[in-house]
Amino acid sequence: MQKLLEAITINFIKDNRYLYIVTGFKNTMIITFFATIIGIVLGLIIALIRTTYDNTRKLKVANAICHIYITVIRGTPVVIQLMILFFCIFTSRHVSGVMIAIIGFGMNSAAYVAEIFRSGLMSIEVGQMEAGRSLGLSYLDTMRYIIIPQAFKVVLPSLCNEFIVLIKETSIAGYVAVQDLTKGGDIIRSRTYDAWTPLLAVAGIYLLLTCIFSAFAKRLEQSLRKNERTNNG
Repeated sequence: MQKLLEAITINFIKDNRYLYIVTGFKNTMIITFFATIIGIVLGLIIALIRTTYDNTRKLKVANAICHIYITVIRGTPVVIQLMILFFCIFTSRHVSGVMIAIIGFGMNSAAYVAEIFRSGLMSIEVGQMEAGRSLGLSYLDTMRYIIIPQAFKVVLPSLCNEFIVLIKETSIAGYVAVQDLTKGGDIIRSRTYDAWTPLLAVAGIYLLLTCIFSAFAKRLEQSLRKNERTNNG
């Protein structure tokens, strides 16, 4: 116990080293939150373009671009994408590393979210679209008022899981000079030469976050199923 207290004191109390963890945690959550928003918005746009092409054979060029985008993003490591953004595209240091990480993770997440949304949109019965058109709604209005709300309920648990995955993926943000949670623990390790204590602390925080949001996603899924059974009843 005494050794544990000494390790905690050296790694977190001395020289206020716990602030590395606090700052890293804050940056991790900021990156995850805004990257999730970008991923959902961009992913929904891509999914709508691809679904529209599947249903109507329109937007052929846009669909081809989206297909290439998804193939490239999903086929290359996210750390390489971040490094290209940081070292090749945003070479000006007027753009912060946190902002670059938000853009990078958001663009990466969008490729996966697009397929989540697309599967949700395609799961809605064709009759729903036909019913909307028979009521005089345009294709876009039918998608907006009938198809998308139903699809969103279907994919919501998967979107929550994507958020959880994104939290853990941000652990590589240190490659582009971002002091995220993992980098904060690594800085402490470099100061104290004690790898076990700070890295186990960081791993514990990631585990706690994963458990919390996983429990939230599970409860949300159960609530949606309960509401669905109630509506069907």
